[in-house]
Amino acid sequence: MSDSVAKPVDATFDQFGLAADILKAIAEQGYTTPTPIQAQAIPVVLAGRDVMGAAQTGTGKTASFSLPIIQRLLPQANTSASPARH
Repeated sequence: MSDSVAKPVDATFDQFGLAADILKAIAEQGYTTPTPIQAQAIPVVLAGRDVMGAAQTGTGKTASFSLPIIQRLLPQANTSASPARH
């Protein structure tokens, strides 16, 4: 039997391009560095691709998919709209 040890993560939540409100909420909860599963899954989910991951309980799997979902649900500025004519 071999023990699997997570490698240190060099990523930060800022690098994922999450909205400022999401980053603020993450920081307010005391999280500073994503776990390995988060560092691998968040960018993939943000890109709209499917992810299947396995990690121990308490490693942040739920945040790995829920943070990108929240990001996608946030209202986006519509920069392609024509200005209103009065």
